[in-house]
Amino acid sequence: MQFRQKALSKLQSPEELDVPVRFARPQGRLVLAVTVAVMAAATFWAVTGTVTSKVSAAGVLTHAEGSYLLQSPVAGQVTRVLADEGRSVAAGAPLLMVRTASGDRPVRAVAGGRVTTLYARTGSVVTTGADVATVERVTDPKAPLTAVLYLPGESAATLRAGAPVDLGVQAVPRDRFGVLRGRVREVSRTPQTPQRIAAFLGDNGLAAQFARQGQGTPVAVLVDLERSTTPSGYAWSTAGGPPHALASGTPVTGAVHLAAQRPVDWLLP
Repeated sequence: MQFRQKALSKLQSPEELDVPVRFARPQGRLVLAVTVAVMAAATFWAVTGTVTSKVSAAGVLTHAEGSYLLQSPVAGQVTRVLADEGRSVAAGAPLLMVRTASGDRPVRAVAGGRVTTLYARTGSVVTTGADVATVERVTDPKAPLTAVLYLPGESAATLRAGAPVDLGVQAVPRDRFGVLRGRVREVSRTPQTPQRIAAFLGDNGLAAQFARQGQGTPVAVLVDLERSTTPSGYAWSTAGGPPHALASGTPVTGAVHLAAQRPVDWLLP
Protein backbone atom coordinates (compact mmCIF):
# COMPACT_ATOMS: atom_id res chain seq x y z
CA MET A 1 0.00 0.00 0.00
CA GLN A 2 2.84 2.38 0.78
CA PHE A 3 4.37 1.82 -2.68
CA ARG A 4 1.03 2.36 -4.38
CA GLN A 5 0.47 5.66 -2.58
CA LYS A 6 3.90 6.91 -3.68
CA ALA A 7 3.18 5.96 -7.30
CA LEU A 8 -0.15 7.80 -7.31
CA SER A 9 1.46 10.87 -5.76
CA LYS A 10 4.13 10.88 -8.48
CA LEU A 11 1.52 10.70 -11.23
CA GLN A 12 -0.36 13.64 -9.77
CA SER A 13 2.79 15.78 -9.57
CA PRO A 14 3.21 18.10 -12.60
CA GLU A 15 6.91 18.66 -12.01
CA GLU A 16 8.03 16.13 -14.73
CA LEU A 17 5.52 16.95 -17.47
CA ASP A 18 8.21 18.71 -19.53
CA VAL A 19 10.48 15.63 -19.62
CA PRO A 20 10.34 13.99 -23.08
CA VAL A 21 9.00 10.45 -23.19
CA ARG A 22 11.18 7.82 -24.96
CA PHE A 23 8.95 5.47 -26.95
CA ALA A 24 11.70 3.21 -28.39
CA ARG A 25 15.41 2.69 -28.21
CA PRO A 26 17.64 3.17 -31.32
CA GLN A 27 18.01 -0.60 -31.63
CA GLY A 28 14.25 -0.97 -31.76
CA ARG A 29 13.92 1.64 -34.51
CA LEU A 30 16.56 -0.22 -36.55
CA VAL A 31 14.68 -3.53 -36.24
CA LEU A 32 11.44 -1.79 -37.23
CA ALA A 33 13.06 -0.23 -40.31
CA VAL A 34 14.51 -3.57 -41.44
CA THR A 35 11.15 -5.29 -40.95
CA VAL A 36 9.34 -2.65 -43.01
CA ALA A 37 11.94 -2.92 -45.81
CA VAL A 38 11.66 -6.73 -45.94
CA MET A 39 7.86 -6.59 -46.02
CA ALA A 40 7.95 -3.99 -48.82
CA ALA A 41 10.34 -6.13 -50.88
CA ALA A 42 8.22 -9.24 -50.34
CA THR A 43 5.07 -7.40 -51.39
CA PHE A 44 6.76 -6.06 -54.54
CA TRP A 45 7.99 -9.55 -55.49
CA ALA A 46 4.56 -11.06 -54.83
CA VAL A 47 3.01 -8.55 -57.25
CA THR A 48 5.64 -8.51 -60.02
CA GLY A 49 7.80 -11.64 -59.51
CA THR A 50 7.46 -15.03 -61.16
CA VAL A 51 8.24 -18.63 -60.18
CA THR A 52 9.57 -21.21 -62.63
CA SER A 53 9.52 -24.98 -62.20
CA LYS A 54 10.67 -28.04 -64.12
CA VAL A 55 9.34 -31.46 -64.99
CA SER A 56 11.94 -34.22 -65.39
CA ALA A 57 11.67 -37.48 -67.31
CA ALA A 58 13.84 -40.08 -69.01
CA GLY A 59 13.95 -40.56 -72.75
CA VAL A 60 16.15 -41.40 -75.69
CA LEU A 61 17.72 -39.74 -78.74
CA THR A 62 16.28 -40.97 -82.01
CA HIS A 63 15.12 -39.78 -85.41
CA ALA A 64 11.67 -38.33 -85.82
CA GLU A 65 10.26 -41.36 -87.65
CA GLY A 66 11.39 -43.79 -84.97
CA SER A 67 12.37 -47.43 -85.48
CA TYR A 68 10.66 -50.78 -85.88
CA LEU A 69 11.34 -54.37 -84.91
CA LEU A 70 11.67 -56.66 -87.90
CA GLN A 71 10.20 -60.08 -87.14
CA SER A 72 10.67 -63.32 -89.00
CA PRO A 73 7.57 -64.47 -90.93
CA VAL A 74 8.83 -68.06 -90.93
CA ALA A 75 10.51 -70.55 -88.59
CA GLY A 76 13.82 -72.22 -89.39
CA GLN A 77 17.59 -71.84 -89.29
CA VAL A 78 19.37 -68.67 -90.44
CA THR A 79 21.69 -69.61 -93.30
CA ARG A 80 22.87 -66.15 -94.36
CA VAL A 81 22.88 -62.61 -92.96
CA LEU A 82 22.74 -60.13 -95.83
CA ALA A 83 22.89 -56.82 -93.92
CA ASP A 84 25.32 -55.16 -91.53
CA GLU A 85 24.58 -53.03 -88.49
CA GLY A 86 24.82 -49.35 -89.38
CA ARG A 87 24.07 -49.92 -93.07
CA SER A 88 21.07 -48.45 -94.88
CA VAL A 89 18.55 -50.77 -96.50
CA ALA A 90 15.70 -50.14 -98.92
CA ALA A 91 12.12 -51.18 -98.32
CA GLY A 92 11.73 -54.83 -99.31
CA ALA A 93 15.46 -55.56 -99.26
CA PRO A 94 16.34 -59.02 -97.82
CA LEU A 95 18.20 -58.87 -94.49
CA LEU A 96 18.71 -62.59 -93.96
CA MET A 97 17.81 -66.03 -95.32
CA VAL A 98 16.00 -68.68 -93.27
CA ARG A 99 15.98 -72.35 -94.24
CA THR A 100 12.53 -73.89 -93.87
CA ALA A 101 11.03 -77.25 -94.80
CA SER A 102 10.06 -75.76 -98.17
CA GLY A 103 13.44 -74.17 -98.88
CA ASP A 104 15.29 -70.91 -98.09
CA ARG A 105 13.03 -67.91 -97.45
CA PRO A 106 14.18 -64.27 -97.21
CA VAL A 107 13.26 -61.93 -94.35
CA ARG A 108 12.78 -58.51 -95.92
CA ALA A 109 12.78 -54.97 -94.52
CA VAL A 110 9.26 -53.64 -94.03
CA ALA A 111 10.38 -50.02 -94.60
CA GLY A 112 13.62 -48.39 -95.67
CA GLY A 113 16.07 -47.17 -93.07
CA ARG A 114 19.25 -48.00 -91.19
CA VAL A 115 19.88 -51.32 -89.48
CA THR A 116 20.78 -50.51 -85.87
CA THR A 117 20.73 -54.01 -84.32
CA LEU A 118 20.85 -57.56 -85.70
CA TYR A 119 19.55 -60.18 -83.30
CA ALA A 120 19.81 -63.16 -85.67
CA ARG A 121 23.14 -64.71 -86.56
CA THR A 122 24.15 -67.31 -89.12
CA GLY A 123 23.28 -70.74 -87.74
CA SER A 124 20.76 -69.49 -85.16
CA VAL A 125 17.22 -70.88 -85.11
CA VAL A 126 14.30 -68.48 -85.26
CA THR A 127 10.60 -69.02 -84.70
CA THR A 128 7.73 -67.34 -86.50
CA GLY A 129 7.37 -63.81 -85.09
CA ALA A 130 10.84 -63.75 -83.51
CA ASP A 131 12.68 -60.40 -83.48
CA VAL A 132 15.57 -60.55 -85.97
CA ALA A 133 16.58 -56.87 -86.36
CA THR A 134 15.84 -53.27 -85.42
CA VAL A 135 15.62 -50.84 -88.32
CA GLU A 136 15.56 -47.08 -87.84
CA ARG A 137 13.26 -45.29 -90.25
CA VAL A 138 15.74 -42.78 -91.68
CA THR A 139 16.92 -42.49 -95.26
CA ASP A 140 19.25 -39.51 -94.73
CA PRO A 141 22.11 -40.27 -92.30
CA LYS A 142 22.54 -36.51 -91.76
CA ALA A 143 18.95 -36.01 -90.61
CA PRO A 144 18.88 -34.30 -87.18
CA LEU A 145 18.21 -36.27 -84.04
CA THR A 146 15.15 -35.79 -81.85
CA ALA A 147 14.74 -36.48 -78.14
CA VAL A 148 11.67 -38.41 -77.04
CA LEU A 149 10.74 -38.09 -73.36
CA TYR A 150 8.09 -40.16 -71.60
CA LEU A 151 6.23 -38.30 -68.85
CA PRO A 152 3.24 -39.25 -66.68
CA GLY A 153 0.03 -37.92 -68.20
CA GLU A 154 -0.71 -35.55 -65.32
CA SER A 155 2.73 -33.91 -65.65
CA ALA A 156 2.64 -33.60 -69.43
CA ALA A 157 -0.73 -31.81 -69.30
CA THR A 158 1.05 -28.60 -68.19
CA LEU A 159 3.59 -28.63 -71.05
CA ARG A 160 3.36 -26.45 -74.13
CA ALA A 161 5.13 -26.42 -77.49
CA GLY A 162 8.24 -24.24 -77.48
CA ALA A 163 9.13 -24.81 -73.81
CA PRO A 164 12.93 -24.97 -73.29
CA VAL A 165 14.43 -28.33 -72.34
CA ASP A 166 17.79 -29.25 -70.78
CA LEU A 167 18.92 -32.76 -71.73
CA GLY A 168 21.50 -34.68 -69.78
CA VAL A 169 23.09 -37.23 -72.10
CA GLN A 170 24.10 -40.48 -70.43
CA ALA A 171 27.27 -40.93 -72.48
CA VAL A 172 28.43 -37.30 -71.94
CA PRO A 173 29.84 -36.14 -68.55
CA ARG A 174 27.67 -33.25 -67.43
CA ASP A 175 30.37 -31.66 -65.25
CA ARG A 176 32.65 -31.28 -68.31
CA PHE A 177 30.30 -30.62 -71.23
CA GLY A 178 27.04 -29.48 -69.64
CA VAL A 179 23.60 -30.31 -70.99
CA LEU A 180 22.09 -30.43 -74.44
CA ARG A 181 19.64 -27.63 -75.36
CA GLY A 182 16.26 -28.24 -76.97
CA ARG A 183 12.64 -27.13 -77.21
CA VAL A 184 9.38 -29.01 -77.02
CA ARG A 185 7.99 -29.62 -80.50
CA GLU A 186 4.92 -31.65 -79.64
CA VAL A 187 3.19 -33.18 -76.64
CA SER A 188 1.27 -36.34 -77.47
CA ARG A 189 -2.13 -36.66 -75.82
CA THR A 190 -2.34 -40.38 -76.63
CA PRO A 191 -1.40 -42.72 -73.76
CA GLN A 192 1.73 -44.70 -74.61
CA THR A 193 1.36 -48.39 -73.80
CA PRO A 194 4.47 -50.61 -73.81
CA GLN A 195 3.36 -51.90 -77.20
CA ARG A 196 3.14 -48.39 -78.66
CA ILE A 197 6.52 -47.39 -77.23
CA ALA A 198 8.15 -50.57 -78.56
CA ALA A 199 6.59 -50.00 -81.98
CA PHE A 200 8.15 -46.52 -82.15
CA LEU A 201 11.54 -47.21 -80.56
CA GLY A 202 11.99 -50.75 -81.81
CA ASP A 203 13.16 -51.85 -78.35
CA ASN A 204 11.05 -53.88 -75.94
CA GLY A 205 13.46 -53.30 -73.05
CA LEU A 206 13.27 -49.51 -73.31
CA ALA A 207 9.52 -49.72 -73.78
CA ALA A 208 9.12 -51.61 -70.51
CA GLN A 209 11.42 -49.15 -68.72
CA PHE A 210 9.60 -46.03 -69.90
CA ALA A 211 6.16 -47.54 -69.29
CA ARG A 212 7.04 -48.06 -65.60
CA GLN A 213 7.92 -44.39 -65.02
CA GLY A 214 5.70 -42.40 -62.69
CA GLN A 215 2.03 -43.10 -62.11
CA GLY A 216 -0.35 -44.14 -64.83
CA THR A 217 0.31 -44.48 -68.54
CA PRO A 218 2.97 -42.07 -69.88
CA VAL A 219 2.70 -39.76 -72.87
CA ALA A 220 5.44 -38.92 -75.36
CA VAL A 221 7.06 -35.47 -75.61
CA LEU A 222 9.06 -34.76 -78.79
CA VAL A 223 11.97 -32.34 -78.32
CA ASP A 224 13.81 -30.62 -81.18
CA LEU A 225 17.52 -30.22 -80.48
CA GLU A 226 18.98 -26.76 -81.08
CA ARG A 227 21.51 -26.87 -83.90
CA SER A 228 24.98 -25.35 -83.60
CA THR A 229 28.47 -25.47 -85.12
CA THR A 230 29.84 -27.61 -82.28
CA PRO A 231 31.49 -30.98 -83.10
CA SER A 232 28.24 -32.76 -82.23
CA GLY A 233 26.20 -30.37 -84.37
CA TYR A 234 23.99 -29.31 -81.46
CA ALA A 235 23.92 -26.54 -78.84
CA TRP A 236 25.14 -27.21 -75.30
CA SER A 237 25.21 -25.25 -72.06
CA THR A 238 29.00 -25.10 -72.44
CA ALA A 239 30.86 -23.46 -75.30
CA GLY A 240 31.65 -26.51 -77.39
CA GLY A 241 30.04 -29.59 -75.91
CA PRO A 242 31.61 -33.04 -76.40
CA PRO A 243 34.16 -33.51 -79.22
CA HIS A 244 32.16 -36.23 -80.97
CA ALA A 245 28.84 -36.88 -82.66
CA LEU A 246 25.76 -38.18 -80.87
CA ALA A 247 24.32 -41.59 -81.71
CA SER A 248 20.68 -42.51 -82.10
CA GLY A 249 19.47 -44.67 -79.22
CA THR A 250 21.49 -42.80 -76.56
CA PRO A 251 19.53 -42.49 -73.27
CA VAL A 252 18.85 -38.96 -71.98
CA THR A 253 17.23 -37.31 -68.98
CA GLY A 254 15.24 -34.19 -69.80
CA ALA A 255 14.23 -31.26 -67.60
CA VAL A 256 11.37 -29.33 -69.23
CA HIS A 257 10.96 -25.71 -68.05
CA LEU A 258 7.35 -24.88 -67.31
CA ALA A 259 5.89 -21.44 -68.00
CA ALA A 260 6.69 -18.80 -65.37
CA GLN A 261 3.85 -18.24 -62.90
CA ARG A 262 2.96 -15.52 -60.39
CA PRO A 263 3.73 -16.58 -56.81
CA VAL A 264 0.42 -15.08 -55.57
CA ASP A 265 -2.93 -15.06 -57.34
CA TRP A 266 -4.76 -11.88 -56.39
CA LEU A 267 -8.53 -12.03 -56.12
CA LEU A 268 -10.06 -8.67 -56.97
CA PRO A 269 -13.72 -7.81 -56.34
